[in-house]
Amino acid sequence: MNYIGRFAPSPTGRLHIGSLLTALASYADARAAGGRWLLRMEDLDPPREMPGAADDILRTLEAFGFEWDGAVEYQSRRHDVYAEALGRLKAAGLVYPCYCSRREWQGAARQGADGFVYNGRCRNPALRPSESGRPPAWRLRVPEGEVAFDDAVVGRYAQDLARDIGDFVLLRADGFWAYQLAVVADDAAQGVTHVVRGQDLLVSTPRQIWLQHCLNVPTPQYAHLPLLVNRHGQKWSKQTLAPALDLSRREALLRQVSSYLNLPPAPDVDKPKDLLDWAAANWRLDKVPGGAVCTEGAETDEAV
Repeated sequence: MNYIGRFAPSPTGRLHIGSLLTALASYADARAAGGRWLLRMEDLDPPREMPGAADDILRTLEAFGFEWDGAVEYQSRRHDVYAEALGRLKAAGLVYPCYCSRREWQGAARQGADGFVYNGRCRNPALRPSESGRPPAWRLRVPEGEVAFDDAVVGRYAQDLARDIGDFVLLRADGFWAYQLAVVADDAAQGVTHVVRGQDLLVSTPRQIWLQHCLNVPTPQYAHLPLLVNRHGQKWSKQTLAPALDLSRREALLRQVSSYLNLPPAPDVDKPKDLLDWAAANWRLDKVPGGAVCTEGAETDEAV
């Protein structure tokens, strides 16, 4: 099987314990299948990025023993790929310009699966607000009914996009590409066959599958990993002030996330790369827990 996986961090901060779990799982899944493991920097939102974070992420991964295949891809250098994808959707009549301000449409909108559900005002050209010389956002039309898939960790997952999400943005009015378009275009261009990532992105997957259908590109196999949460039930992330990885504790941290993934305890090793090799040799995706893992009382809370 021509397995191609990837790890795609955003340079909005330094890697933390949740990042390490995703990196290890995606790496082990790829290597266990004899496949390739790509590294992609999702740097499409400059206002949110931390100066120097991209280079720090690369140094940290190298320090933990990760070895990726091919050159690192940077989304900030791939605008032509996203423009070409949007152009195809425009030609097929699957997207439309939206001139609604966020305040205009969110005022009467209802909450859905991932924020407010767009009310479709600009879908009908006769109801669109005046253009007033401002650039539009571009939205993808979504279907009625469920978009469902079988996830390797959480099982069947379904979403009614029209009810739960609404027509969603691919290009923002400020000129920034939306995550949904960029990730689908990149996975297709890079030939990604398997996506192993955190369950915080599970809610985005039906949108991505619908977009893959609209672009006539393959849908990868998905596996959404359990989230690591703190003692308050919050996902470890930059927003919840997850501490950066301590490079002086690389072996301990790799053993820690390995235990969260239900890998068997590794023997004594000479270097962190040996633990990655052990993880790949003993990898069982069917053993990965489906629910969140609380790190309360673990080393994570105190010293990561």
